[in-house]
Amino acid sequence: MIELKYSLVIEATEEPDFFGFYSPELTGFSGIGNSVEDCLYKAKWGMREHVALLKEQGLTVPAPNSNPQVVIQNEKKLAV
Repeated sequence: MIELKYSLVIEATEEPDFFGFYSPELTGFSGIGNSVEDCLYKAKWGMREHVALLKEQGLTVPAPNSNPQVVIQNEKKLAV
């Protein structure tokens, strides 16, 4: 069972132990981890902290997703 309140995108980089992650549903939420499992763990607790900060600052908090998805993909290269 996915223990996240929002969907999560995890992006693999060229480095085997460096992953970035973000939630397309939770504006401003992102982070990094050393593995997919590390990203999932950090996202679970980080999302809770992020939502608490949004509430504390009086900002809008999106409704939790009843069916969050986790997408694991290669990082998207930015065009230069």
